[in-house]
Amino acid sequence: MRTVFWVAFWVFLLDQATKYLVVHMLDLRRLGAMEVWPPFLNLRMAWNTGINFGMLADHGALLRWVLIAVALVISAAVLWWVHAERAGRWHRIAAGVLVGGALGNVIDRLIYGAVADFLNMSCCGINNPFAFNVADVAIFAGAFGMVLLPGGKKPS
Repeated sequence: MRTVFWVAFWVFLLDQATKYLVVHMLDLRRLGAMEVWPPFLNLRMAWNTGINFGMLADHGALLRWVLIAVALVISAAVLWWVHAERAGRWHRIAAGVLVGGALGNVIDRLIYGAVADFLNMSCCGINNPFAFNVADVAIFAGAFGMVLLPGGKKPS
């Protein structure tokens, strides 16, 4: 479980540090957008009160608390699974990545009332209107890893 904790800690810290840098130090809240490496990477401020890509964003304050609860329950379930199954090293790392990302977005919802999304990537003539953050990438990568990486137990 130590591996899960430390991976989650560093992912959470990276997520929160990038959000602090972009939202507060670069003042993207006020600026709204910054070109970094157009069109491939831009910073575009988006406050996501809903789920993926802003879906259900108009469901009010109750949804905020439901999403916080869901993220905490899923994080607890992942931690329980990793502990109960005596998961292998790669699954522990993936679980830490997922939990660190989930907790990063929970903190955003607690502090700001919404998730701070700011990374925007486009390519090849496709203009992507959506933004995401480090926590979103971590949640996806952690879930992907838990499903596809080899487990720790040998088949009996």
